[in-house]
Amino acid sequence: MKALVIGAGIGGLSAAVALKQAGIECEVFEAVEEIKPVGAAISIWPNGVKCMQHLGMGEIMETYGGPMRSMAYQEYRSGAIMTRFSLAPLIERVAGRPCPVSRAELQREMLDFWGRDGVQFGKRVTEAQEDADGVTVSFSDGTTARGDVLIAADGSRSALRPAVLGYTPERRYAGYVNWNGLVEIDEAIAPADQWTTFVGEGKRVSLMPVADGRFYFFFDVPLPAGLAEDRSTLRADLQRYFSGWAPQVQRLIAALDPATTNRIEIHDIEPFERLTRGRIALLGDAAHSTTPDIGQGGCAAMEDAVVLGDAFRSHDDIGAALQQYESRRCERVRDLVLKARKRCDITHGKDMALTQAWYQELQQESGEHIINGLCDTIQGGPLG
Repeated sequence: MKALVIGAGIGGLSAAVALKQAGIECEVFEAVEEIKPVGAAISIWPNGVKCMQHLGMGEIMETYGGPMRSMAYQEYRSGAIMTRFSLAPLIERVAGRPCPVSRAELQREMLDFWGRDGVQFGKRVTEAQEDADGVTVSFSDGTTARGDVLIAADGSRSALRPAVLGYTPERRYAGYVNWNGLVEIDEAIAPADQWTTFVGEGKRVSLMPVADGRFYFFFDVPLPAGLAEDRSTLRADLQRYFSGWAPQVQRLIAALDPATTNRIEIHDIEPFERLTRGRIALLGDAAHSTTPDIGQGGCAAMEDAVVLGDAFRSHDDIGAALQQYESRRCERVRDLVLKARKRCDITHGKDMALTQAWYQELQQESGEHIINGLCDTIQGGPLG
């Protein structure tokens, strides 16, 4: 059996590794000539780390995952701590640590693990045609490829999604802009082993440690889509949006490099009723495009891959394998998309009364409630 995997991002490479472990030959195709990760870093929670371990890539997490041992929320003007607590209870309960990791390093190491020669770059898919014996994909360069099953891991703007859904879903603007990048750790801004978040006005500024003494930082601001802002105005934009915020936030804005800081308008898509049709399966962002508000986008793609590999180990029949994959993933990924959307709305002041109530709750938070929520999300994965 041969699988065609469209997309060499986190989801596609995880799927290829999982299928190979299940004894299936894989060909991997990537639209771009060179992968440039969108976003500076990604939080891989223990459910994702367990998936990487299951796929034989756990060493990547251990090597490049930042030492995130505690969590804190701080008041936006004074910088005063609202709540601060250890993540040790979380790590003990779920038997694994969270691993914030640079996207560039994660992508590089996953490519190396799979083998760069095993990816065909510059292959932008234009069409998929299925028949009784297999599926054929056509690429914009005029070439084609044929296999027994097609895994569409071609991202949130998936060209293959309509072949499964029968329609082209609309992306939904989540209502906020995210700026993100990497900066050297400065303990005058935040502790080196802590996930630190400043909150107020429906905005947030957050820092997570990644490997090699760096913070992954991000700023969120509720804004209309389509503003004429880019890297040339970036520092001035952040200074304006975060005027009056704590000295630590001002220090971060001064330290960041606009040339390597990303500005992204955040979107998601309504959860889908199906993830497969015939010989085609959606995986990763193609299957569940979510906001980053609970840090589960990459983890969910890794979960997809583990479940897909298990399904093909359990079934020789493609239809039965894909049916098992869909039945095990639909409800889980729907839950993640909607949970992220709910968190997004509270964090970013969609209803400021609810957001202000959350700020008040943080003042009383011991860590137990937040850790319980994290555990619930993490333990819903296929590996517990």
